[in-house]
Order: sequence, then structure tokens, then C-alpha cells
Amino acid sequence: MAVVGTLLGSGITLAFQRRTAERGHLLARDEKLRQERLDAYTAYAGALVNYRRCLVHLWFCLRESPPHEDPDVVRIRAYDLRSVAQEALFRLQMLTSDEGLGRSGEALLEDITMLQRVSDRRALEECRVRTRDGISELVRAAKQRL
Repeated sequence: MAVVGTLLGSGITLAFQRRTAERGHLLARDEKLRQERLDAYTAYAGALVNYRRCLVHLWFCLRESPPHEDPDVVRIRAYDLRSVAQEALFRLQMLTSDEGLGRSGEALLEDITMLQRVSDRRALEECRVRTRDGISELVRAAKQRL
């Protein structure tokens, strides 16, 4: 009888330990995913801000003086920053389970790209405000998914 009780107790203890270990593993995995999402969302927002800033600078280099800088140099920098933003977008899209967030991020990148195509100062200011607000809204939306 004592042997059966000992074996039964050992079996129950093993089952509880296994369940606790599995729960701990799931919690650790969820926290790692949450941290990776936070990193991806932050990197994308930062990449958008840098790309946006460069396009505004390029607009001024092409249409107004100052600032005076070679537009070709700034254009190349803008291409590089767009590539960084696209890579960050891909990471965001891979890590989020919300398709809407991925589509919003993609639309925002295209909206920011339009900054270089606006023709006058008024249109530039409108696009700057819209894209700044768009980045803020994307950050708020991403925060809800953490």
C-alpha cells in the first residue's frame, strides 16, 4: 500500500511539474514574441521618421535655398532610408498577427514617399502633417497589439 501511495504521489508530482514547465515555456515564448514585436514596431516608426525627414530635406534642396546640399547626395540617402524602412516594414508584417496593421504600415510608407512629389510649399506642409499624424497613429495602433 505504501509503495502504491508513493508511486501515485510521484506520478502526480511529475504531472504538475510538467504542466508548470510547459506554462513557463509558453509564458517565456509569449514574452519573447512581445519584445520582438516591440522592437519591430519601434524600428519601423524610427525608419519612417528618418525617411520622412530626408524627403523633406530633399524637397527643400530641390526647390528652395537654404539648405544647400547636392540633391543627388540627398536623393541617394533617401533611397537608402527607404530600403531601411521597407526592411523594417517586412519585419513588422512578419511579426504582427494583425493584417490591418501591416497594410496601414505599407500605406504610410507610400504616403511618405509622396513627399518628394508635391509641387508647392502648401502641399508639402499638408503632407508633412498627414504623415506625422500617420506615424503617431501607427505607433498607437501597434501599442494596442503588444
